Amino acid sequence: MKIAIAGIGYVGLSNAILLAQHHEVTAVDIIEEKVEMINQRRSPLVDREIEDYLANAKLDLTATTDGVHAYENADYVIISTQTNYDEKKNYFDTSSVEEVLELVLKVNPHAVIVIKSTIPVGYTQSVCEKYHTDRILFSPEFLREGQALKDNLYPSRIIVGSKEGSSEMKKAAEKFAHLLQEGAIKEDIPTLLTNLTEAEAVKLFANTYLALRVSFFNELDTFAAMKGLDAKQIIEGIGLDPRIGMQYNNPSFGYGGYCLPKDTKQLLANYDNVPNNIVGAIVDANRTRKDFIAEQILEKNPKTVGIYRLAMKANSDNYRQSSILGVMERIRAKGVNIVIYDPSLKTDTFENSKVIRDFDEFCNMSDVIVANRMDNMLSDVKEKVYTRDIYFRD
Repeated sequence: MKIAIAGIGYVGLSNAILLAQHHEVTAVDIIEEKVEMINQRRSPLVDREIEDYLANAKLDLTATTDGVHAYENADYVIISTQTNYDEKKNYFDTSSVEEVLELVLKVNPHAVIVIKSTIPVGYTQSVCEKYHTDRILFSPEFLREGQALKDNLYPSRIIVGSKEGSSEMKKAAEKFAHLLQEGAIKEDIPTLLTNLTEAEAVKLFANTYLALRVSFFNELDTFAAMKGLDAKQIIEGIGLDPRIGMQYNNPSFGYGGYCLPKDTKQLLANYDNVPNNIVGAIVDANRTRKDFIAEQILEKNPKTVGIYRLAMKANSDNYRQSSILGVMERIRAKGVNIVIYDPSLKTDTFENSKVIRDFDEFCNMSDVIVANRMDNMLSDVKEKVYTRDIYFRD
């Protein structure tokens, strides 16, 4: 089977490696540096399993910037390009998806196209109509940053949506689900074949529920901080209820990362003219949490605030939509100097703040060190650290 994958981010690269264990895979990206690194079997992303598989596994995988060459003979083309949320339009920017769609339909109209980029509810059906084709599937991803390949090797579930009433595309969806199962280590993976739009809704509602859970425990933590209570005791007492559990309960500066902020906003936009209260409240709660965190830091009257790493999670280099960026913005607006320590940054400044390369210098300069997640490196200066991390994980 020949498979082409458009976009070498976490989704694209993890799927490329998964499928290249048994099939001929060509990964396509416009960034030459990424392409070269993959062809040299080096990972352009921070992900332990991706790094290991690229270096050590037997993979039929090549990368290229030549989309035409990759798509023209492919049986399946997976689109995993970036779709940022456009705040002005209240809609995902799906232009990169449509660029690939148009090229594939031009050079290989018989290929089965699988969209894995995050998109609005109803989008896949709309492009099927726009381009007069039913050869498009949608298969949502449920990956964690820094563990993208692991989550493909041990998936919680596989979902593939196809056009309702098309027996041919239902078979194509079944085949694609089999390809994902084939590359996984986990056996007996729950697999669901749905209609196109239902599969899109699963993605956005799942991430919005996770954002709801993050927001709930963050608001619990805010309450505890304001009332002088031990948040950990409250969280553990709640978590002993098996209906709630102890997972996904570690307070933070707010939900962030690549998926949750944009997915919640897109779902809220999809609720236009549909009665709702909860989804809008989740979006508002995240804003309120960052306001509270910034106020707590400013109450310490620091002259210089040090930001320890921008990424939302440990073992990740992805700081897109990180909640700490919103906290920085609020602190900076009050005229407080900000310095940053983050080895993943290659520039001397970031958003008008100085990047400090030497950790000891960074600690000495900082009156308060702000860390969304604790790290052993901070143990000697913990009296300076401001964090809401209770469990030192995630």
